Amino acid sequence: MLTTLKTSYTDTRAADLAWTLGLDPLPALATLDLELAGAKLQLRLLGASHQVLLYEERGCCSETVACIPGSSTPLPLGVAKRVDDWEYEFAARVEVLSPGQFAGRAQELLALVADHPNGLAGVFPGSPHAFTAMLAQRHEGQVHWRTWHAYPQDGQLVATRTRVGVRVPVPIPVPVGHTVPSPV
Repeated sequence: MLTTLKTSYTDTRAADLAWTLGLDPLPALATLDLELAGAKLQLRLLGASHQVLLYEERGCCSETVACIPGSSTPLPLGVAKRVDDWEYEFAARVEVLSPGQFAGRAQELLALVADHPNGLAGVFPGSPHAFTAMLAQRHEGQVHWRTWHAYPQDGQLVATRTRVGVRVPVPIPVPVGHTVPSPV
């Protein structure tokens, strides 16, 4: 789904983006509700980038990447952590592109997301290449999403990818010849 966002362009540059987990839903300019094999997901375009809310029977996981006033948590290159019963992985990178490369990449990404049933993209007024785009899927019991935040004035494109899955307990190996006592 592609939409033109009715707001001013809030993010000024890629370095203004911050990342956080666990925020309550923020006011959204556009949303897309998805059900991916039992997981409910809401993709949210904010005036200051994106928020994803994932609901499963185990609870809710909330990721926000945005220009958050007062935030001191910069956008990390990577995060891997446990959140309750979830395994959460996040990665981000900033691509610096020439004006021609940027325009081509912007068109390619908007075309990819606009027609995808699990995609949401919003173009900010003033530039056809100022956008935030999101794409989600479920694969092998895990929910994945990718996002792109475009800063045409600097030729910067911030790409993120996230994977959230259920924490699987790791069995403790028992040495050969030993027995494990049965619980009483």
